[in-house]
Amino acid sequence: MERTPHILVVDDDREICSLVSQFLSKHGLRVSTARDGGEMMRALEVSRIDLVVLDLMLPGEDGLSLCRKLRAQGSIPVIMLTAMSEEIDRILGLEMGADDYLAKPFNPRELLARVRAVLRRVGALPAPTAEINAGGRILSFDGWRLDLAKRELRNRTGEIVLLSSGEFDLIQAFAERPQRVLTRDQLLDLARGRAAVLYDRSVDIQVMRLRRKIEQNPKDPQLIKTVRSGGYMFTPPVQVIGQD
Repeated sequence: MERTPHILVVDDDREICSLVSQFLSKHGLRVSTARDGGEMMRALEVSRIDLVVLDLMLPGEDGLSLCRKLRAQGSIPVIMLTAMSEEIDRILGLEMGADDYLAKPFNPRELLARVRAVLRRVGALPAPTAEINAGGRILSFDGWRLDLAKRELRNRTGEIVLLSSGEFDLIQAFAERPQRVLTRDQLLDLARGRAAVLYDRSVDIQVMRLRRKIEQNPKDPQLIKTVRSGGYMFTPPVQVIGQD
């Protein structure tokens, strides 16, 4: 029997926690709640959490700081809840490692759609049949190995490099289309699909984060090149090891 994905909602607004918890539970997800960073960390210690819905404005340590901590400790997906008008907060959330964001006030159905989309990307939910195409392939480039089935990236010494689900989707999009100029719109579509309404700036942020993890000198990138007025190009040749 497949394990029910476990969602942790971190928000000090009791009404929002109650509404989200009831709605997600009604649609087949297990939900726990936390009111602040301390409760969040305790929940993570005692439960296997598949995704964190994290409010930006919390008492004590704020959501951006907590998101940074989550990224330092592992790769649990994070959906950030932000104020409607604060675009800078959404940008900072993505820079800190959030996989997606949702502006308050929000429709619970939209949150459910985004939760499901992120869970599918990290393999915690089965993808629709048409989306299952990774098979057992491993993409090898410049000494790196990208395992599409396990959703793992290993560096030249064989160590696993922790990636958010958005970062993994982006490098997969690049590695499957090497030495081609990909526009931001193409990358949005390839890496995130139509489940999330994103914007051009988010691609630049994801590329910046990815460069920090795979480039020897992120300020002078050699693997992911910026193409003026075009987008980005993944420069190394890619070898496919194993087939579907």
